[in-house]
Amino acid sequence: MTESWRHLPPPARPIAAAASAAVAAVGDADETGLEAAAERLAGLDQAQTGLIMGTTVRLLLEDAHPEGFTADDVREVLKHCVRGRPDADPQVVLWLLAGALGVLDEEGAPAPKPDVLARHTAILLADLLAGRPVAAWLSSALVEIEQSQLND
Repeated sequence: MTESWRHLPPPARPIAAAASAAVAAVGDADETGLEAAAERLAGLDQAQTGLIMGTTVRLLLEDAHPEGFTADDVREVLKHCVRGRPDADPQVVLWLLAGALGVLDEEGAPAPKPDVLARHTAILLADLLAGRPVAAWLSSALVEIEQSQLND
């Protein structure tokens, strides 16, 4: 990992570093690296991590579906991600998609454990990125979060 995250606010730096390492590990089929990066992500503030990762997923979905995201699109993203990674749990990926799209029923089933969320988020991001670098998307997510917080 050669990306410098010094330009980011201090709370976002470890999230961006761990997320980028996790996505790279998925791309490299490096299970040990993925486990280590997912463990680092799971140990960080879950509210901040979830906001950054969820916003990044949403931006990638919006980029891939500029005319809007339908239920059929959700099924296709889910199917593509899970078929590409047989170890991916479809329920967790669906949970992540619902969270990123703002339609998660938080009173429903309990959230997956942080390490499971971190691992599956990296798998989902790697699938959505399709080889593109994650750094620009994480930076865009942080800019959007910052603008949103300034406007609130």
